[in-house]
Amino acid sequence: MAVDRDASIDQMIEFAMEELLSGSNQRKRAMVRRMAERWPGEPALALVYAVTSATEAIEDSFGPGAADDPVIPLGYRLSALISADVHALQSMGQIPSVAEDLLHFWRRVDPLFLRLQ
Repeated sequence: MAVDRDASIDQMIEFAMEELLSGSNQRKRAMVRRMAERWPGEPALALVYAVTSATEAIEDSFGPGAADDPVIPLGYRLSALISADVHALQSMGQIPSVAEDLLHFWRRVDPLFLRLQ
């Protein structure tokens, strides 16, 4: 099982990097929702980890020049927003929460990630 979980995390990180570096504002805005739809059974915090790891990898790859790239603060901001939603879910008793729970939360409580197209 751990091998499958690690493979999913790696795929999520790769997907997040591709979307953040796509140059398409639409793809960047829809990234988190698409990740939750693509990996609904993964832990909700895995999305946070994947987006944070992807952002850090991009930042490391571009070195000092990364500070000027708007993708870096965007990635970290998205990670923080997902974290807040996971915290809200867990505060409502949804422990452990999975990505599918985030989709439900967004439909019922906070549609931010559903509106980002």
